[in-house]
Amino acid sequence: MNPTSVRSAASANWNVWGDYSFGDPAFLTLIPIGLLVLWYGRARRGRLVGSTPVLPGVAMPASLRQRLRPLATLFQVLAFVSTVVALARPLKGNVQVSTESEGVDIALVVDRSGSMKYDDLEVGKSRLDVVKEVVGEFATRRMTDRVGAADNVGLFAYAQYPELVCPFTLDVASLMSWLETIEIVKYREEDGTAIGAALAKAVAVLKESTAKSRIIVLLTDGENNVDDITPMEAAELAAEEGVRVYTIAAGRFRYQQDWMGQITRTEYRIDTTELRRIAELTGGRFYRAQDKDDLESVYEEIEELERTPREERRFEETYDLYPWLLLLAVGLYGSAWFSHSTWARRLP
Repeated sequence: MNPTSVRSAASANWNVWGDYSFGDPAFLTLIPIGLLVLWYGRARRGRLVGSTPVLPGVAMPASLRQRLRPLATLFQVLAFVSTVVALARPLKGNVQVSTESEGVDIALVVDRSGSMKYDDLEVGKSRLDVVKEVVGEFATRRMTDRVGAADNVGLFAYAQYPELVCPFTLDVASLMSWLETIEIVKYREEDGTAIGAALAKAVAVLKESTAKSRIIVLLTDGENNVDDITPMEAAELAAEEGVRVYTIAAGRFRYQQDWMGQITRTEYRIDTTELRRIAELTGGRFYRAQDKDDLESVYEEIEELERTPREERRFEETYDLYPWLLLLAVGLYGSAWFSHSTWARRLP
């Protein structure tokens, strides 16, 4: 809004177009009445002029001044219309919407153990590559949310040991760059599936959060095999802190080493008992994802479950436009008066 605009106490009673409206539109009815009176007065004057004798058979050519004389009348008409429109109190609205809602602190915990190299979620891509793609899309939606609140997201990865890859942030670009750095373990000494330790580390970081809603989305493709902290001990810590945990078992097959030392695909599934109990104890949910579509659906469902109520406040300000119209009317009327007094003057 122009800083020279005058803030108005009037309310918009008739919206004309976009942000423009009238506060007292009833005054606009004066326009046709006034134009009708003006037309009647000029028509009557024309009849009187027409009754004045003229020389028969003599047609006098119109001068430039005579041809321009209607301009003086046009100035009068426009001055009148501008004055009436000003009386109708034209307004320009400035509507502002303020959205307030409580965000969610989300800890994304990703398995990077050696078994995440298999390609049963999507052919040609490792489990970890697919997970990183889906998790990245989920994080981007939550961190740039326009429906609810934008969320703080932290990123954790684990195998034998858990690590905080990216602290909680609202910076999407930063989180995505850290997500790309997560790799499958390279050395046997690093390998393992420390679900309990990873969950406990995420809970410890979330403990410092002041958000009303705190959740952990923990993904694994195997069973816990590192008992420094058991999954149920970590789940109890989460429950004590009021942190909800969503657990996801990703992968279609289980891979094992056969008697010849070859890695083969089997139809056996991992034991998900602990993952289910973690979710149940903390008020979350357990999911199984056998391919990329399943995984995307899981994160979309979690996204819908973790919506927070939104409070919307609407502020409306109106600004008066009539001062500009009154100035225009004065200028037009002055032009009409000057014209009728000089070059457009009619002789008696």
